[in-house]
Amino acid sequence: MDVYTAVAGRRAVRAFDPRPIPHDTLERVMTAATRAPSGANLQPWRVYVVTGAALTQLKHRTGARVASGDSGDEPEYRMYPPRLPEPYGQRRAAAAEQRYGALGIARTDDAGRAAQVARNWDCFGAPAALFCYIDAVMGPPQWADTGMFLQTVMLLLRAEGLDSCLQMAWSIYHRSVAETVGPPEGSTLFCGMSIGYADPDAREPRIDRAPVGETISFITEQMSAAVGG
Repeated sequence: MDVYTAVAGRRAVRAFDPRPIPHDTLERVMTAATRAPSGANLQPWRVYVVTGAALTQLKHRTGARVASGDSGDEPEYRMYPPRLPEPYGQRRAAAAEQRYGALGIARTDDAGRAAQVARNWDCFGAPAALFCYIDAVMGPPQWADTGMFLQTVMLLLRAEGLDSCLQMAWSIYHRSVAETVGPPEGSTLFCGMSIGYADPDAREPRIDRAPVGETISFITEQMSAAVGG
């Protein structure tokens, strides 16, 4: 699979079949992903890949917290700005409408939406999960490096015929994850990632992207100097 095909095929899958993934496949992907770029070669990520009984136990423990009404742990970072300006708010709303609409969950169906969100902590049925930490002392450039590592992982998974779903939702219950993986002191759980084979029968839309012209500009001539510059 070439890179263009992997990029085009990557999507957030929220329905997996339970087929186990060979350990050597996961190890091959993670080993290759360590070549992702990072400023000064800091490699600021610390990753745990969880499968088998350990993942089953984590799913059960976190699911019990969700079912009991536990709203989660003290946040370690802010997922989104408190007030999203446009066009970001509109993009977020449109993505939610596409996703829930494909599942037949109405905008007013709060219970249905909550049930779908709760599936995050069952990894949407995936047999493997990745949990990515970053040292709390790191700044925005290192968080960007960590994002590049995660994107590299997701593209390599596509090359192996696997799918994934990146989930900041796992950071809501970061203490439960820490009980399973034992991260170093001072680590922040950035996200989880469900990994597996996509359920071919699931109703999952490909979320639209903004037109290229809204987010990317091609500049071929020198721009005029600003007045007074």
